[in-house]
Amino acid sequence: IQIIETTDHEAVRELVQLEGKVDLIIPRGGEALIKAVSEQARVPVIKHYKGVCHVYVDESANMEMALKVVENAKCQRPGVCNAMETLLIHEKVAFEFLPKLSTRFREIGVELKGDSAAMSIVPEMKQATEDDWYAEYLDLILAVRVVPSAKAAIEHINKYGSRHSDAIIAESENVQKIFLREV
Repeated sequence: IQIIETTDHEAVRELVQLEGKVDLIIPRGGEALIKAVSEQARVPVIKHYKGVCHVYVDESANMEMALKVVENAKCQRPGVCNAMETLLIHEKVAFEFLPKLSTRFREIGVELKGDSAAMSIVPEMKQATEDDWYAEYLDLILAVRVVPSAKAAIEHINKYGSRHSDAIIAESENVQKIFLREV
């Protein structure tokens, strides 16, 4: 296993064509890079095109930990394919969680786009559209949906997600197991 750290396009093109010398390429980066590598490669490529990644905060979650995890998942490196693009929050904890998240994200400069339930809790959120649920923002923008259950969160992820990186924050082992099995 070797990591090639150059971003020079010509070097990448040459690397992906080294039949007999390179066994496999796993490109990491934006959709344009991955498509270019896939089109130019003469060696096997493991790829994905989008990272529409979700975090679900269950009613059983530790709220303090959830705030820290959600901030990190969106803000540490928002331009990478495994950054959180959609937050799903259980309706039983949304009234406690979303105002705190909104205050913190306003300080950082994260734009929130919510469904009607999220906007009823944090009215300054912009209205999310259907396209927002499919969006890979790669920026400090977050879609937020309030859900009635873990099952609804799973259904949302399975409909809109890219099967890249999704997470659950929950203390309930039963909910964790269901999430891992069904997402």
